[in-house]
Order: sequence, then structure tokens, then C-alpha cells
Amino acid sequence: MRIAVQQEPFDPAAELRDFGAGDTGAIVTFVGVVRDNEVGDLETMEIEHYPGMTEAALAGIAEEAERRWSLGDVMVIHRYGGLKTGERIMMVATAARHRKAAFEAAEYLMDYLKSRAPFWKKEITRSGAEWVAAKADDEAALDRW
Repeated sequence: MRIAVQQEPFDPAAELRDFGAGDTGAIVTFVGVVRDNEVGDLETMEIEHYPGMTEAALAGIAEEAERRWSLGDVMVIHRYGGLKTGERIMMVATAARHRKAAFEAAEYLMDYLKSRAPFWKKEITRSGAEWVAAKADDEAALDRW
């Protein structure tokens, strides 16, 4: 298992080089990218977190995914600080004997990261700054788990 909360960019290909070694039949990855807001004036997405608490929360949910889907490996990387449109913000990777388990575990982790992980996001635009509110759709996605 690898859990990383970091300011610096990451290289998905490098992260996957030794990922999932062993009795793995499927590896699923997802890389989230900062996208522009609906108005099209996003200058920076500022992401904050509490060191220590955030890593523990991510490790806990990754351990839960490992148990539920019998994963051989799991990785969660999430960045913080000021990010520009097009920059990688996070990565989830799961390895399992079967593809269904790998896909479901990855979706579970992504749904958790989107709605419950202890990160706070602020959009800084040409017209000011505003904290990003939780979306009902993101919360509802957790209900299926």
C-alpha cells in the first residue's frame, strides 16, 4: 500500500512501475486533473489539509478497500497547495486477481476522495476566491457502497 499526500507533481507511469507485483490479474488506475470552472476563469485551485489526519484517513479507507475486495495492492496519491488547470491532482490505483474487484475498489476510493477525504478546496478566479462546496451527487455516490 502506498498513501501519499504531497505538494509536488507525480508521474503516473513511474508510480505504476512496480505496482501490483505478485498474484495480480487486473490493475485499474484513475488520475484526476484540475479542470476549469463553469465560467472558465479558474486561475488556481488551492487545496488544504491537516497533515497526519489526512494520511490516516486515506490509509483507513485504503485498508477497508483492501479487505472488501481482496486487493493485492492499493495506491492513493493526492496533492495539496496551489494547482493550475490541467495539473494532476490525485491518483488511485488498485490491483486484484480479477478486474471487477479492481474496478469496484477504485470507484469506491474515488467516491470517498471526492466527498469525505479531509481536503478543502478553494477556487481562485479573476473575480475572487470561493471555497468549493460539497455536491449532492458526490455524497449520493457513497450510498452504493
